[in-house]
Amino acid sequence: MAGEKEVKTEEKKVERPITAEELAKDFREHSVAEFFKKNRQMLGLYGKIRTLTTIVHEYCTNSLDATEEAKILPDLEIKMSELGTEYYELTVKDNGPGLTKETVGKALGMLLAGTKFHRMVQSRGQQGIGAAGVTLFSQITTGKPVKVISGTGKGKTFSLELTIDPKKNEPKIINLKDIEKQFQGLAIQAKFKDVLYRVSEQGPLEYLRRTAIANPHAQITFVDPFGEKTVFKRSLNDIPEKPTPVKPHPRGVTVDELITLAKYSDSRKVGSFLKNEFDRMGDKAVEEISRKITFDMNKDPRKIGWEEAEEIVKAFKEIQFIAPRVDALRPIGEHRIKTSLESIVKPEFLSVITRKPQVYSGGFPFQVEVAVAFGGEAGRSTNGNNEKKEGIEELKRMEIMRFANRAPLLFDGGACAITKAVNSIEWKRYGVQDIDNAPLTIFVNFISVYVPYTSAGKQAIADEEEVVEELRLALMDAARRIARHIVGKRKEKEKLEKKRMYLKYATEVALAVSEMTGKPKAEIEKKLLNIVMKRLKIEEEEENKVNDVSDEEIEKQLEKEVKKEEKKKEKKSKKGKKKG
Repeated sequence: MAGEKEVKTEEKKVERPITAEELAKDFREHSVAEFFKKNRQMLGLYGKIRTLTTIVHEYCTNSLDATEEAKILPDLEIKMSELGTEYYELTVKDNGPGLTKETVGKALGMLLAGTKFHRMVQSRGQQGIGAAGVTLFSQITTGKPVKVISGTGKGKTFSLELTIDPKKNEPKIINLKDIEKQFQGLAIQAKFKDVLYRVSEQGPLEYLRRTAIANPHAQITFVDPFGEKTVFKRSLNDIPEKPTPVKPHPRGVTVDELITLAKYSDSRKVGSFLKNEFDRMGDKAVEEISRKITFDMNKDPRKIGWEEAEEIVKAFKEIQFIAPRVDALRPIGEHRIKTSLESIVKPEFLSVITRKPQVYSGGFPFQVEVAVAFGGEAGRSTNGNNEKKEGIEELKRMEIMRFANRAPLLFDGGACAITKAVNSIEWKRYGVQDIDNAPLTIFVNFISVYVPYTSAGKQAIADEEEVVEELRLALMDAARRIARHIVGKRKEKEKLEKKRMYLKYATEVALAVSEMTGKPKAEIEKKLLNIVMKRLKIEEEEENKVNDVSDEEIEKQLEKEVKKEEKKKEKKSKKGKKKG
């Protein structure tokens, strides 16, 4: 048509599909070192203060594990020097057995290599990632190697410099040489950038303070970047007994784990396989299992299928097994915890509980130690750095001190099973009205051959159902003792107030009766005071019965007091509204 404009349309270019062969050209394999190089936050190496504390943590846990395993009283020296803005040099030296030329590279320069991951034995470190991860961090922030000196104390001392080849996850050793020097232990010197030293609740000094609390047999010397020296002296001279490696407990094993163990077993029959591979598995248990399954126990364990493994695991859950072996775990001990906290926290009252060993999924035995310190210097000061300041009223808030196998956990508290267990307790039932602002220090040490950390950073424990429940029971046990102390303290206060009131009125009544009768005031007052003292003695005898009252009755009594307080607050609130 006339006047119409001609419209040109552009043809859409259709791209052809990419083939699997073309995609395959971009396929690459990556080492675990490359993965953690890009994801160092998973090792807890993020945040300037946190990173420096994590580095100290990794080196110290390795030193403590090595010295204890060699039956040597730990003597750790940590020195930190500031080289520039957010740039530090760290030297860590211990008196342990040292490392050999064959193992030093793998121990400090290869991720997922070590002596702990494959053994079911309690230790602070467990994945074989920490120290190598620190070497990697030093390398990517400064480009400099880590310097190492290792000695056995018998003239066999050597030094070297170490880096990691991230592509291969392999150590690169340079300048390896023997030294004519008597030295026992391991000394590591490394430089780090993008880190920051601060005296805070999450700084290296606080980490070492808590390490000293949980390890009273260790001596720790720390020189900070300002040259200030702090020595946490050894208070006990006995080395904790070495834990014994154990086998998985049947109550916690999964179907997949059972099949994996069976696949590599040397046993020729399912019955002997169960006895050889599991803790607390005797002839009686095997016989009971055979009655609960549908296949022959003489079958080759390497040939059992998923359904058959499911039958065995189901039978495990229906049988009463003896608790896991205690010799696999090494708790700090109630006496040691009490001594440490009394010397450092100086509480008004302290309750310490060590629970019996239990099992969580995977067949891993674990144990819980809990201490609740009330009053005195317990709790964290809100004035800063837990120090009293002149002219300022000291206010306290609850402090939770979390540990896993004696190693302090300073970060990721909100995601930790310990924090969740503490927050799940109804503390008002135990006489603690405002848990967030109470003079309370809660110490919890989780012990296991394999700690279920939420990440490779090892700062929070996963909230496994069995773990949280056991933590709750331990906390409630300790809290009941605190409740008994609080009730006794309140009764004592009431008794003193009552005595003061009786004595006051006895004097006034004696004066009034003397004026009315004309008898001597002193004589009347003496008789009245005798009546008062007899009455108070009767009341005291009744109050002393509180020691025979059950924990449940104590809790009920405190619950009534809580309800009274709530009603008083409600009445005040209503009066305030009416006035408004």
